[in-house]
Amino acid sequence: MTTHRLLVRAFAAFLLCLGLQFPGHAEAQSAGAPNHAPARGTATVPGTSLSIDELYQYRSLVGTTPEGSSWSPDGRRVLFLWNDEGYSFRDIWVHEVGRSGRTRLTMLGRDARPESEQRGIAEAMFLDRGRIAFVLDGKLHIREADGTVAQVETDKRAIRRLAVSPDGRTLTFLSGNPVDPRNRVTLGGILWARDVGTRGDAAARRIVGDDDPKVYVSGYHWSDDSRAIVFEQSDDRAMPERDIYYYAHGELQNNRVIRAFPGDETTRARIGVVDPASLRTRFFERPDDKHHIWGFGLSHDGRRLFVNSSDMEVKEHTVYVFDVATGARETFYQERDPRHIRPDWQVAWAPGDRGLIILTDRDGYLHLYHQETAQSAPRQITHGEWEIEFFEVDARNNRLYFVANESYLPERQLYRVALAGGTIERVSPETPGTHAPIWSPDFRHVASSFTNDTTPPELFLIDLDRPRRATQVTRSPQPDFYRQTWANIGYVEFPSHVDGTRLIGRLSLPANYDPSRRYPLIVGSIYSDAVRNQWGGRRAHPTWGLDQYFVAQGYIVLNVNIRGSWGQGRAHTHGQLNSYGETDINDLESGVRYLVAEGYVDPARVGIWGSSYGGLMTIMSLAKKPGVYAAGIAGAPATNVWHAYPSQMWIMGPPDGPDMPGRYEAQSPLYQVQGMRDPLMIIHGTRDPVVLYSDTVALTERMIANNQRFELVTLPGANHAWASDNLPQTRFAFKTMVEFFNRHLRPER
Repeated sequence: MTTHRLLVRAFAAFLLCLGLQFPGHAEAQSAGAPNHAPARGTATVPGTSLSIDELYQYRSLVGTTPEGSSWSPDGRRVLFLWNDEGYSFRDIWVHEVGRSGRTRLTMLGRDARPESEQRGIAEAMFLDRGRIAFVLDGKLHIREADGTVAQVETDKRAIRRLAVSPDGRTLTFLSGNPVDPRNRVTLGGILWARDVGTRGDAAARRIVGDDDPKVYVSGYHWSDDSRAIVFEQSDDRAMPERDIYYYAHGELQNNRVIRAFPGDETTRARIGVVDPASLRTRFFERPDDKHHIWGFGLSHDGRRLFVNSSDMEVKEHTVYVFDVATGARETFYQERDPRHIRPDWQVAWAPGDRGLIILTDRDGYLHLYHQETAQSAPRQITHGEWEIEFFEVDARNNRLYFVANESYLPERQLYRVALAGGTIERVSPETPGTHAPIWSPDFRHVASSFTNDTTPPELFLIDLDRPRRATQVTRSPQPDFYRQTWANIGYVEFPSHVDGTRLIGRLSLPANYDPSRRYPLIVGSIYSDAVRNQWGGRRAHPTWGLDQYFVAQGYIVLNVNIRGSWGQGRAHTHGQLNSYGETDINDLESGVRYLVAEGYVDPARVGIWGSSYGGLMTIMSLAKKPGVYAAGIAGAPATNVWHAYPSQMWIMGPPDGPDMPGRYEAQSPLYQVQGMRDPLMIIHGTRDPVVLYSDTVALTERMIANNQRFELVTLPGANHAWASDNLPQTRFAFKTMVEFFNRHLRPER
C-alpha cells in the first residue's frame, strides 16, 4: 500500500472531568498532519448496535449542543443556552470564571413535552445587576436577579439580535414589522431601543425602521462611546415574489416567498449611522447599492466608517472608508481577481484607529494584513499555506486573535499574533478538532464550543494568560453514547486523477475494519466544505447517526474537500469557476479511484449521495460517469441553475454573454441527465423555496421521456432542509435511504 498521510484517531472515547486538560493521545502531534492511519481491526464489533430510530430520538443520544454564549461586561461570567438532559429546549446557564461547574438560571424547559422539538431560548445576554434579557418564541423576556421572569414588549414579534450599549444603559433589538394586511412575504426588521433599567411594559423607542416589511434593518453595531449606532438597511422592493403551491394536510397550500433567480433584481443595501437620542440619521452612499456588503464598522473614535463590499460576482473586493461627519468617501482598499468565487474577506479597525486589518487571500491564502492609509500598501502579518477563517482585534494589547487551519486542513484552532507580526502562538490545547470561540471583552478568556471526530460539541473555557489548557463546562452526551462502538475516522490525501491537485478526504471505517476485505463505499453527503474534524463531519444536516449506521452495517463513508471549498487557498477554489458538475465531480471520482487502488473499496459497490448542491453533484456524477457509482440518492437536487440564487453566479457566472445558454445548461443536471444508467432516488419536499420541487418534476418528466428509471420520494410540506424538519420525517427519510443503498450495494457485516 502506498504511503499517504492520515490524521490519527487520537482522542479518548470521552472528555476528562471538569477542570482538566483536553484529552490527548500518546500519538497526537502538536503541528502538521500526523502520519498515522485510522486503527484497523481495533474492535470486535463493526460499530454501534443502535437502529435509526434509536440513533435519532427526542432525547438526543449525543446531547444538546451548547449555543449562544455571551460574556458579562466584566468578563467574569459567561452564559450559554443548553439542556443537560439531551432535549431540544435550551434554558440559560452560566459559568463563573475560576469556579467549577455551571448554574442553571431558567427552568422554562421543565414544562416542555418530551416529544417536543421546540428549541427553547434563542438568545440571551447580561444586563445590569445580575439581570438577563432573553428571547423565547420571538418574545422579549427579562430575568431579574432574584430569578423571576417577565415578558416585556408584548406588542412586538420575531424579536432578535439583542445588544447592549457599551455604557450598559440601553438594550437594542430588531423585531418584525406589524402584521401586513397585504400578506407581504418578508419578516422585516425594525430597530428598537429600551432603557436597561426600564421595568414592566414601558414601550421601547423606534430607532430605525420602515413599516414596509420589504425595507428592513438587517444588522447593526453600537459605537464605542454609545452615542451612535451603525446599521445596514436592506430593500427587497424590486425583487420578485413567487408562489410555491403544494399539497399538505389534505389541502392546497401556498408558500409565497421573495425569490430572485440569476439576472433578477436583488436586495439593495446601504449603511447608515443614527444618533439614538435625536434619531438623526445619515446614509453613506456607494457607487452601486446592488453590490454585496460583507461587513461594516465605526472607528473607535466614531469619526470614520468602513464598508467591506464587492461586486455581485465577488470578483472585485473593495473597502470604502467614509467620514461620518461629512459623508465623504474614499476607496481604501481594492483588488480584482476575475476567477474569485468565495467572499471570505473580513475587515476591522486596527488598534488606535491606525488603519484597517484586512483578511484577504491576495497572496493565494487567507491571511491578515494591516493597511494604515488608503495610499499605503497592505503589510502582511501572517503567512503560510494555510488559511484564517476569522479574527478579532485585541486593541488594548495590540494583538490579533484568529481561528485557522494552520495545524491541518480539517481543523479550526485558536491563535494569536502581535499586530507587528512575528511568532504566531497557538492558544487552544493540542487536541485536534474544531473550535468556535467567543472572546471575553478583556481578552483574558475565551469560551469555545469544541468538537472533534469522536466528541460531540461541548463548551470549554480557556484562560488566555495560561493557554493550551481548557476547563470543560458542559457534558452533553447521554450515558448510552459512551457504551457504543463508533466509527474509526481518519483523513486521506490523494491527487486529482485529472490535474494532480492535492485533495483531502475524511474517511470513516468500521471499527473492526479487515484489510483483507473490500468494502462497499458511500461517498457523501457530498458538498463543498465537507471535510472538517468535528462530530458528524458536516453539521448542516443531522447525518452523524446515518453515517454511523452505514459504517456499522459494513460500509465505508468518504467526504472530499472538493474544489471551491475553504482552506486550501485561492488556486484550489479557482478550479470551480463555471464548473458545477464538472471539476467537483472529478474530485469525488478521484477519491473513489484512490480508495479502490489502496484496497479499501469494492469498485462494483460504490454509492453517492448529497442534498441541494450535493444533489446536483450526485445526478451529474451518475449522468457523466456511468459505472463509477452503482447507485445515487439526490436530496432536494439543484437540477436547473437558471433557478439558483443570484449568489450562485459567483461560480456560474452571469446569465448573459455569447456562451449562453450553453454555459448554464452545462452546469444543470436537467440538461445532462441523458447519460444516466445507474439507479437514482430523489428525495424532495414540496414546500422547498430554495430548490423548487417543480424543478424535480421537470427532471422526472425528462427522464420518463428518455425511458430512464428512477425512484421519487416526495415529502409533503417539507422544506429545503428535509432532514431537519421534524423527527418522524428524519427517521422515515434516512430509513428509506438505507433500504435503497442496501438493495443496490449489498453490505456484508
